[in-house]
Amino acid sequence: MTFSFIFSLSIFMFISAVTPGPNNVLLTSSGANFGIRRSVPLCLGIILGMQTILLLSAFGVAALLLIYPAIHMGLKVLGCLYLLWLAWKTATSHYKRLDTTTSAGTPANIYQGWLLQFLNPKTWLMGLGAVSSYSLAGELYNHSIFAISLVMLIANTLAGAIWLILGSLIGRLLRSRRAWFTFNIVMGVLTVACVPLIWFG
Repeated sequence: MTFSFIFSLSIFMFISAVTPGPNNVLLTSSGANFGIRRSVPLCLGIILGMQTILLLSAFGVAALLLIYPAIHMGLKVLGCLYLLWLAWKTATSHYKRLDTTTSAGTPANIYQGWLLQFLNPKTWLMGLGAVSSYSLAGELYNHSIFAISLVMLIANTLAGAIWLILGSLIGRLLRSRRAWFTFNIVMGVLTVACVPLIWFG
């Protein structure tokens, strides 16, 4: 594996990870509502979920979605329902000044972040795209999958940190009840806007 291979892979992964989508909308919202520290489990769940999808894509399980369209359709429906539930939960969050030392409210946990990846079309596209574009044939296949996995881990960690920090900074600016409700409603609407990506993305 050459420098140009790693560089190209890194650019692909970082752009895929940092661009807006369900994960980054939720990280921003969680960072604003709960602060960085309490949002770390969600971020870890997203990272682990993306690694899981990558490995499933690399070792053939994702082919079931192509062979059995009913499974794919079921995942789409579940993905829509889950995103709509998250949008509702976000839009109806109670007003509170950002205080990471209190336990008010419940941020998404590591399992929820992990589960979301199975219903997130952007994650599947990222995993399948990385494997189809950057895996090497023959004896180098496993080595290339390891390299892809490592680069994805780094890219997702950086992207997650960026969106969490952005959300936390936004949260500190939300000093009024009206600003708080406006932000949460906007984030809820953006989450709903991710639903069409499941069908047309």
